[in-house]
Order: sequence, then C-alpha cells, then structure tokens
Amino acid sequence: MIGVVVLTYRPAPGMLEGCLASVRSHTVTPDGEPVHVMVVDNGGVCAALRAADPDAADAADALRDVDVLAQTTNTGFAGGMNAGFRRGLELGCRVVVILNDDATVEPGWLPPLLTELSVEGVGAVQPKLLFTGEPPVVNSLGVRLGADGAGTDIGRDQPDDGAVEPSDLHLFTGGAVAFSDAFLRATGGFDERYFMYYEDVDLALRGHELGWRYRLAPASRVRHRGSATASTVGDVVVFHRERNRLWVLFRHRPWADVLRGVWLSVRRLRWVPRGTHAHALLAGLAAAPRLVTTRVRGSAAPVNRL
Repeated sequence: MIGVVVLTYRPAPGMLEGCLASVRSHTVTPDGEPVHVMVVDNGGVCAALRAADPDAADAADALRDVDVLAQTTNTGFAGGMNAGFRRGLELGCRVVVILNDDATVEPGWLPPLLTELSVEGVGAVQPKLLFTGEPPVVNSLGVRLGADGAGTDIGRDQPDDGAVEPSDLHLFTGGAVAFSDAFLRATGGFDERYFMYYEDVDLALRGHELGWRYRLAPASRVRHRGSATASTVGDVVVFHRERNRLWVLFRHRPWADVLRGVWLSVRRLRWVPRGTHAHALLAGLAAAPRLVTTRVRGSAAPVNRL
C-alpha cells in the first residue's frame, strides 16, 4: 500500500480541495496497488468543510474516502507529518508520500517516485516541484545548504527545461517527497522540536549519517503555490527559520560554517523584527550543548518512534 499525506492548517479557500482533487484524479499505481490518502488537520479545517452548507457540496466532497487525522493542537509541519507517517506505517504502507496543501499533482506523478525509491539504499525521492502558472517555472529540484546554513531551492525561478533524467540528490525539500517505510523507521521521521522549517534538511542529513541516498525524479511533476501557509503566521516564520538554521549548523555542519551562521544571526539583529531575531538567536545558542553533544557522540538513534 502507498500512503499519501497532506498537511493542512489555514489554507486559502479551495486550496485543500484542489490538492485532494488532483491526488484523486491523477494517482495511479503500477499493478493497481492501493493508495491510502490522509489529511493531517492542524487547524480544524476539515471539520469546517464537513459542516459546509448544502450549496458547498464540492467542498464537503473533497474529504470523500480521505482518512482525516485531526490534531488537538497545531503540531507544526514536523509533528503533523509525523502523525501521517505513524498512521501510514500502522496501516502497512511501504511508501509514504507527503504533500503540502498548496500542491497539486500532475498526471503520472506517482510511478516515477516509486521506481526511484525501489533502487537499493534510496530512502527518499523528490519530484520536480514547479510553481503554479504557465509557462512552468521551477520551484525546487532539491535543496542546497550554504556555508552560513541557509537553505536554497536548486533551480528556483528558472524555466522548466523538461529534463526527465533522474539524478542523485543531496537534500530534499519537504514540500513534496516520497519516503520508504524502512527510512522512516530508521530515522524516526522529522524532529518535532523544529516545528516548521529546516526539519527536512535535518532529516536528510541524519539519513545520510545512516547511509541512505536520495533521488530526484523529474518525470514526476508537482505544482506548488509556495509559502501559502507560512504567509499567514508572520513572525513565527522568522523565528523558526532563524533558530532552526542555527540548529542545523550546530548539529551537522563544520565549525567554520557554525561561526559564519552565528555571525549572520548577529547581523540580523539590525533588521525588523529585531525582537524576533534576538529571540531566535538566543534559542539557537541555548540548544547548542544538546546538538553538539549529539554530533560528538555520533548518535544514529531515531528521534521518534513511528
């Protein structure tokens, strides 16, 4: 069985419905392998859809045959996706694919991911992520980490060149990616302390420590609106981006990069919102002893039990 997890919090009207409609219309597996679609609801969205008036039948119908995992609190991207991982593994899914609620999949999106994931030692496969609109423009072909710890999407804002040859990938983006069940069990999924941002970078780097590889499957195409949820939560995004960038540096990167990254955070104290930048810097430094200890010990234990 294949699991598909969609995380939602405060989507724009019609956005979650569009995501689920594309999954329902375009998801076909080789040999008819069953697909179990789950929505992890961090914000009471699905309850509102189910309570929609009769004139909003299309909205209510979006949840037809969907396994809704309603969270009692907002557990962030990391906690929400882990809830989907747990459910998928409980059901016996051999692959779990995650999607943002502002993503829509194109026809034929799933088989290329499954093909690459069947390669020995591959634990995660990312599709070609494109922005919505025409002509197609690249959102992400993977993630590159700078010397100061800042992550950037490879190929971002470049025209889609139509390339379909799969390739190795160092870091994947959490916006759309397929995981093997073995990889999820070995790593424990996302570290929920990150809440949102850089949890995908941390997971990929921890996976590398365990010997896992990743692939890009550009024949799989997923459209992504981008930052649709993050734009609704203001300074929370600034805090988590800054703090979590420091966490990745202390946990995974060379000491020269750690110094560059901390100096970047110090320089950002001049920027608005100054209080949020200061809070993020202090929170990043406060976690340094824990993260450095984990690095020195070379701990490969999964961060959660899925």
